Amino acid sequence: MVSYRTPLGRARGLGSAKHGAGHWVSERVSSIALAPLVVWAVYGVLRLAAGDYGFAVHWVQAPLNATLLVLTLAISFWHMHSGMRVVVEDYIHKTLTKTALLVLNLFVCGLAGALAIFSILKVALGGA
Repeated sequence: MVSYRTPLGRARGLGSAKHGAGHWVSERVSSIALAPLVVWAVYGVLRLAAGDYGFAVHWVQAPLNATLLVLTLAISFWHMHSGMRVVVEDYIHKTLTKTALLVLNLFVCGLAGALAIFSILKVALGGA
């Protein structure tokens, strides 16, 4: 079997952890999903800019618009979490700092995403 590790890598026992491909695929799939969703969201924002508050509430209450908004937000926050995770894992080398930043990234993305989705659902379900 051919080893692609450098001599220093073999001596330290470092090398591929065999999990990078999953992150890479996840980022690509989420970015592909976001492409049409962002185009739709920009179109929606331009339409909302021309209307008043009542128009915006009516627009968000439409089932298709509410569903696409929730999808856009959920995939956006997932994509942001994945991207920031890669940055932290690649550039932060102290274990405690890396762990703290990864946990902070998870909590910030999760909380912000949950609040954004909750706000859309509250308006969409008539609680505004």
